[in-house]
Amino acid sequence: MTVSWTPHRFTGGILALDTANTVVLRDDPQKTFDRFDDPVEIARFADAASGFRAAELGGRRLQALSPETIAPVVRSIRESTDRLFRGAVSKGAIATGDLAGFLRACADGLSSSRCEIGTAGRPFGDPATPIAFEAALAVSALSLLRDDTVARLRICPNCSWLFVDRSRNSSRLWCDMAVCGNRQKASRHYRRRTAAREVSDV
Repeated sequence: MTVSWTPHRFTGGILALDTANTVVLRDDPQKTFDRFDDPVEIARFADAASGFRAAELGGRRLQALSPETIAPVVRSIRESTDRLFRGAVSKGAIATGDLAGFLRACADGLSSSRCEIGTAGRPFGDPATPIAFEAALAVSALSLLRDDTVARLRICPNCSWLFVDRSRNSSRLWCDMAVCGNRQKASRHYRRRTAAREVSDV
């Protein structure tokens, strides 16, 4: 199934979390599904992320020339990122047992890259040339280890996506107020109306 990579799909606030969120409804085994089941979607996601994450990437475009080949590495980084940081949100600390697998996955993503990164003002390297998606994904994931970022990670109570709360007072609740926030408001309104009707029928 072709995915529409809309702005809502990029509400994680950083490339690594947007990628982690390509598994939908992780907390519901009956309904969960993976938007990367078709490796072609990895290339389409990378193309969309080049625009939606242009500020993070410093304008450097993502390249996924052989999505079938990189799919195992991309999924490994994605799953280890989700496991490590979902645990960090839930427990308030990073589990070293999960950290080892996360670092190995990121190393795999960087191992075939032949580019330079991390120059002043250019964390993803020279914007004049594309960067391999799996390498950029690893760099983005590793950046989440900063103390200030870990403290701002949240799990959306509606869809269970991970996101970075960059609000001034760290009070953001939803990954996307226009989608998840409104759905929760509508659900609460429906429950209140239903309860009111049940009381009036007694």
